Amino acid sequence: MRSARFRAAVALLLAPLLATACATTDAGTRTMARALPPDAAFTHPGVLVSDAQLDAVREKVTAGKQPWLKAYLDMRDSKYGAYKYRAEPYASVDCPGGERADRPAHGCVEEREDAIAAYTQALLFRVTGKQRHAVKAREIMDAWSARMRKHTEEDAGLQTGWAGATWARAAEIVRHSAGAGWPQDRVARFQAMLRTAYLPAVTRKIPDYNGNWDLVMTDAAIGMAVFLDDHQAFDHALQRFRERVPAYFYLEKDGRVPLTPAGSGVNTPTKLTTYWFGQKTYQDGVSQETCRNFKHVGYSIAATAHIAETAWHQGVDLYGEVKDRLKSALAFHARYQSGEPAPAWLCGGKVDRNMGPDLEVALNHLENRLDVSVPAAHRLAEKTRPAGTDNLFVSWETLTHAGNPGS
Repeated sequence: MRSARFRAAVALLLAPLLATACATTDAGTRTMARALPPDAAFTHPGVLVSDAQLDAVREKVTAGKQPWLKAYLDMRDSKYGAYKYRAEPYASVDCPGGERADRPAHGCVEEREDAIAAYTQALLFRVTGKQRHAVKAREIMDAWSARMRKHTEEDAGLQTGWAGATWARAAEIVRHSAGAGWPQDRVARFQAMLRTAYLPAVTRKIPDYNGNWDLVMTDAAIGMAVFLDDHQAFDHALQRFRERVPAYFYLEKDGRVPLTPAGSGVNTPTKLTTYWFGQKTYQDGVSQETCRNFKHVGYSIAATAHIAETAWHQGVDLYGEVKDRLKSALAFHARYQSGEPAPAWLCGGKVDRNMGPDLEVALNHLENRLDVSVPAAHRLAEKTRPAGTDNLFVSWETLTHAGNPGS
């Protein structure tokens, strides 16, 4: 009998041949493809949030419905929502790994926060219709596209993933919302910035890095691909998702040990144990970074859902390929995040419960499109709502995705 690893490898090889095959999802009437045909137009706005979802947000906030109204007020009253917010662009953003006294960071926090501010202002424009918010979002993005040229140091890939994912969401809303008024020459300059200072970094292969890197970089790549109407970049992001997600979230059907990313050098039991932070026993839902801390697992859950959500808005059902992994990961980590004692087989009985605001997008798809119940994750999301921002790449997702399946 062929091993689970062999079957997974064959599935990856056959994926391009099946690219034009379509299947009806659990949502019932919606039919999704495995890939976007090369002559198909992208749907805009369609990076993480769709036009229908944005309209639903406005309707719920205007009607004073909770938790959306509280989520909106938190966003509006944050520093990112201020009319007086001022961008601080850098020509070179330099992000060394760890705390380096000899090579301090330059522009890393500023870039991430400015991207979040641009996205916040874009969302405020869609909720309120106030032109000042669109002007502020444009002002921030124009300031960066006028200066930004490169990212350097060890964490350049991660930084471009965090910032690039958020830039793409902000730019997509502003460019494709009536009345936002972003001049075409400034749009073109922002596109050129993404192509030269972000896209090459987030598409670089890093099979032996921790999976949250690959996933957040792919989150940025697929968002930029949609904004840039770039089919090649979009297809590359789909392939990378299909390689990484099964290797990050374990299911017992994978076999006795987890799958490994394509091209990985993690090829011995000792290397695998080290890569999984000492974990040697595997059950449905455990992830490659569970025994590191839940914060990084949360990043990966969020990024996985972001990628699949953006693909969904383009008519590609990545969710259908990983919904069992996503459900298991949500259920598994929500239990322990909520305080259930960790058994001895899991991380030696000690887990770091520091997950951030990372559940809403995945939970929305499972509960509100597929009618799949994930009670532990649902309770945790309700307890922590409204989800704010992690100040990296996850922002305001109770507002945009709680109970909001869109079209």
